[in-house]
Amino acid sequence: MSTSTSYKRYRVRMGPALALTAALAGLGCNYDALSVSDTDGEGDVRRGGNTTIAFIGDQGWEAAGQANGPRAVLQLIEDEGADAVLHQGDFDYLDDPAAWEQQIDDVLGPDFPYFVSVGNHDVAEWDSDGGYKARMEARAQRIGVAWTGELGALAALEFEGLYVVFVAPGTLGSDNSVYADYIAERLSANDAVWSICSWHKNQTLMQLGSKGDETGWAVYERCREGGAIIATAHEHSYSRTHLLSDMESQVIASRSDTLEISEGESFVFVSGLGGKSIRDQDRAGDWWAAVYTSDQGANYGALFGEFGVDGRDDLAHFYFKDIDGVIADEFWVVSGVGG
Repeated sequence: MSTSTSYKRYRVRMGPALALTAALAGLGCNYDALSVSDTDGEGDVRRGGNTTIAFIGDQGWEAAGQANGPRAVLQLIEDEGADAVLHQGDFDYLDDPAAWEQQIDDVLGPDFPYFVSVGNHDVAEWDSDGGYKARMEARAQRIGVAWTGELGALAALEFEGLYVVFVAPGTLGSDNSVYADYIAERLSANDAVWSICSWHKNQTLMQLGSKGDETGWAVYERCREGGAIIATAHEHSYSRTHLLSDMESQVIASRSDTLEISEGESFVFVSGLGGKSIRDQDRAGDWWAAVYTSDQGANYGALFGEFGVDGRDDLAHFYFKDIDGVIADEFWVVSGVGG
């Protein structure tokens, strides 16, 4: 997929968010204008201005010619017209960086923007010659994306107007407070409308499975205070919180599926259905807005975020889509940050 054109490609989707038309009208957004435009002659909608990011984690590896998990998700990402991937850790589970990157290249191409956060299953080959970090650095350099810090572990970059902070709480050796301080520093130093905090692991109450408290709450709170969206994985399911004004105490600021983020209110998601396995739901809580595990019949998929829809820099459309075409979650986000 070329990154040189100013036009992006979008599939026409019919999902549960069509019921949000009235809510969007109240925000001054015309859903029809957002969904339908000129086509490229292949049945795909072509529009300028939007940037679509695919969020995945816990991917795994499968051989060329197979497409039941990891490769099927990558193909979904290509089919949805995503402009980049943000991968929240755990790559191939084989400690084979070359094979893992080849899997990406086979489907998305060697110059597709692909950014990662290191996961616990990536540590052994993270810093090695030709390892995961070296390959992701080379990829970013190849496509002309600059960053500060250690890419994938303690770094920040800007892509198409999105500001992304990568940290590794509970995964690499630094004390978790180092990551929290870095998040606060980086978010306070930029005025982007959209900021994303990306890491792999979780606190127990921020996932639906059996994971323990591994990151500390400070990283969550610093992102919330900076008005950043929090992207995680580690648990092999999909879940999303309501808009929260306190992460540690799970204080719900709004239950609306149009989330208005600000400095002090944001949300968390776990997108861990990248292809490795699918787990069941072990816990619940009223702070969860969406749940998609084996108990709900989940399949592998990705969360897509379309930023800048309808010509509005402050409006984003999110949906989780699996490889069967099921839309398991769909919501809108309005940013009151930066700009």
